[in-house]
Amino acid sequence: MTLGFVGLGVMGGRMAKRLLDGGHRVIGYNRTREKARWLSDAGMRVADSPREVAIQADVVFTMVTDTPALDAVCRGPDGILAGLRRGTVHVEMSTVSPEAVRAIAAEVASRGADLLDAPVSGSPVTLEAGQLSFMIGGDPATLERVRPYLAAIGPTLTHVGAVGLAKAMKIAINQGLAVQMVAFSEAVLLAEKAGIARERAVEALLRSVLASPMLKYRGPFVLGMPAEAWFDVGMMQKDLKLALDLGRATGVPLSSVAIANELLTAARGMGLGRYDFAVVFDVLATMSGQVPSHKT
Repeated sequence: MTLGFVGLGVMGGRMAKRLLDGGHRVIGYNRTREKARWLSDAGMRVADSPREVAIQADVVFTMVTDTPALDAVCRGPDGILAGLRRGTVHVEMSTVSPEAVRAIAAEVASRGADLLDAPVSGSPVTLEAGQLSFMIGGDPATLERVRPYLAAIGPTLTHVGAVGLAKAMKIAINQGLAVQMVAFSEAVLLAEKAGIARERAVEALLRSVLASPMLKYRGPFVLGMPAEAWFDVGMMQKDLKLALDLGRATGVPLSSVAIANELLTAARGMGLGRYDFAVVFDVLATMSGQVPSHKT
């Protein structure tokens, strides 16, 4: 089978590479073609449009930034929907609202194809280590058709229900990442201001019961930000807005999410928007009179 991949950014590109490494035939598209060159060198054929990917692929994966980006690659004369063949499976992995993916799913179905709602939990580190996990929404039989390809990307697949529910699950997970990072940052700064060296505070926290898998790989960022953001401030705020919207719709108060969102707004105001969202530490450090991580 030919696998198509639309959206070859930090996560999407690495996912496509895992498919190539698994011996699969892949055709891909990225808005900035130059960013796909390394995958072309690894054997991926680069398409000129999402439509071309859909015409040639039996399974089409999409991994893009937000709802406008998903609309751009799916709709229009050069979009996936224009080229989608009957019997194709569209695996949609972006973090967008449940309503947005349900609307795309209805259009996919009208063309005789199937859509799986399949966002992921993890980072470039967990992806490269083969530890990425999927939340799946959609027809279980369709999931079985594409399970080998999903498993080539990440081994853990959890079916949560109908299309749209996996997006809701992903939103619930991602809001927790920001809240955890705020709590971790506060703990580091409290220990530091009490007289403990920042490095020792980080070490102790990451050896404690507080250390989630996310904090184990992102916690060290408070000692110095990576050169390239894994998930920048704007991306996290996009997800926090989705969480706050879903909270209002379902009647769930999300006070800690709202606080995390405001701190990230402050980060943008301080000119730190290009950094990984762990830069919330810098906001709290500045408020505490301590040295922020990006200046250490």
